[in-house]
Amino acid sequence: MKQKSLDLVCLGRAGVDLYGHQVGGRLEDMGSFAKYVGGSPANTSIGTARLGLKSAMLTRVGDEHMGRFIRETMQAEGVDVGGVKTDPNRLTALVILGIQDEERFPLIFYRENCADMALCEADIDEELIASSRALLLSGTHLSTATVAAASRKAITLAKRHNTRVVLDIDYRPNLWGLAGHGDGESRFIADGKVSEHLQQFLPDCDLIVGTEEEFHIAAGTQDSLAALALVRSLSMATLVCKRGAKGCRVFEAGIDGWESGIQGPGFKVEVFNVLGAGDAFMSGLLRGWLGGEDWVTSCAFANACGALAVSRHGCAPAIPSWQELQHFLRHGSEYKALRFDPVLNHIHRTTNRRTTHQRVVAFAIDHRHQFYAWAKAAGRSADDIGYFKQLALQAAQTEAAEDPGFGMLIDDLTGRDALHKLTSSGAWIGRPIEMSGKFPLQLEASGEIQQHLQDWPLNQAVKVLCPYRLDDTEATRKQHEDLIMQLDAACRITGHQWLLEIITARDSGPDFEQVPTIMQRFYSLGVKPDWWKLEPGPSDHYWQAVGSVIDKHDSYCQGVIVLGLDASIEQITVAFASAAQQPWVKGFAIGRTLFGEAAQAWLEGTMDDAQAIAFMREQYRLTIDAWDQAINKRR
Repeated sequence: MKQKSLDLVCLGRAGVDLYGHQVGGRLEDMGSFAKYVGGSPANTSIGTARLGLKSAMLTRVGDEHMGRFIRETMQAEGVDVGGVKTDPNRLTALVILGIQDEERFPLIFYRENCADMALCEADIDEELIASSRALLLSGTHLSTATVAAASRKAITLAKRHNTRVVLDIDYRPNLWGLAGHGDGESRFIADGKVSEHLQQFLPDCDLIVGTEEEFHIAAGTQDSLAALALVRSLSMATLVCKRGAKGCRVFEAGIDGWESGIQGPGFKVEVFNVLGAGDAFMSGLLRGWLGGEDWVTSCAFANACGALAVSRHGCAPAIPSWQELQHFLRHGSEYKALRFDPVLNHIHRTTNRRTTHQRVVAFAIDHRHQFYAWAKAAGRSADDIGYFKQLALQAAQTEAAEDPGFGMLIDDLTGRDALHKLTSSGAWIGRPIEMSGKFPLQLEASGEIQQHLQDWPLNQAVKVLCPYRLDDTEATRKQHEDLIMQLDAACRITGHQWLLEIITARDSGPDFEQVPTIMQRFYSLGVKPDWWKLEPGPSDHYWQAVGSVIDKHDSYCQGVIVLGLDASIEQITVAFASAAQQPWVKGFAIGRTLFGEAAQAWLEGTMDDAQAIAFMREQYRLTIDAWDQAINKRR
């Protein structure tokens, strides 16, 4: 028998959800929307990947921006997208939806002739299904002749290769042509033809999951126990019936009242958003079932995932990670509205990062006041600064674009053109939010930080340089702390990663001994940056102390990157030797060492474009090599 390299293949709907930000009103009154991957099988592929299963998706998406968004998001979540076909003739499916109250969740399906409903028999990859332990189908992909035929072929191949078949009944009357465009939230309309059609697929299933209403449509009766009994008469599958606040019941044999089913523990939480709860439930259930757990444990996983999802905005983004699920099951929460639990929120945000990095070799050219001074002295303009930063971008990309750790720190004020080009490249990007050269710390944008960050692409990490010393006045330290806490809170809401750069250096140089204590202070305030950017202390003791602080306060931190302070390559090499011994240190973001001499000479007219690029490439390469040599010694 072929070795199974996958746990699960999900077949069916994959679209984009546009979720109204405003809660408590009609869809007509919502003014802004968040963009998420949507569609029940797509959500479950992401949810199971977050919970540690090896999942894959089999669907179609359009050959456009939304199709690429789905593919890239799934890849970032760890889903195998080898079975995601690109349809050159159809658009990716779209749903616009919102949260009106606990009972009403208005939504509009834009799915007419969409890409995923064109999935056909030719798209069904036998090798993909053969390589998986289970195949997940959804009721929607039984609703037309084309997708029903594709699903039937997938079932046939699953049976041939000993792949278990799971059916999520996933009944949406609107998608069967039984409700109008404005009734997308309808969950049940009885229809004999739909029931008869669904029943053709039940005998081949190993696991069938649905709400009471979904079992009603599968059986053609609105008596829940009678519906389960009829489904049992057609299929020997394990039946899992979701009952909302009453939990769920698992029936492995005959149906003799609700008590004949196995029930797992339930969780009392505030219901904020029921949309996507079923997909979270399915993700947890499959994590238990395919992980060899008993049904009580599998139901606990499912119910906990559902509880976390109903407390949040969105469908796929609301599904917990394995770490978060384990924390919730062990410790619970003192918050009935789980979305307000700061511990769970931190675990959720950090363990579901879209991008993670074990290596960062960043060319930092976000400097501003230094460039203004050099340009003024040379009689050059701000446009000249912007042009030079494009030369730096060219140098950096030419030298290291293929390095998996390649990145840059670059600003929007004097480096906008270079920043925009870099943002579409997939590189690690840090963008400063502080005003350059100001003390005490001030931010570039006045007013509400969150509102300012709404304009930033999510792949730009927010970088803030905080000139903080323990011997500053209390008023200065408080100003810095208040701004950093506001920034931390804003990034949690917008979803941006952020980097806190601590600078103790003043006229007397850096005070390395203060840095771990300063980090400790910010952690005590509840501040948890994704990244720290720290001065290049030359001793093992310094880096050990830094690592100990992170170990104590945030095991989900992305790590530390080393800054340069305009040091020479030789001085940086010495600092790297110690820094690389600390596992939390993932690389560097070095600036003036790489470009300072070239920038001044170019602005003064004593170095041309080609010479400047060559100089910066050489300095960058020497720095990368110095880091790699230090890392190799650690290994």
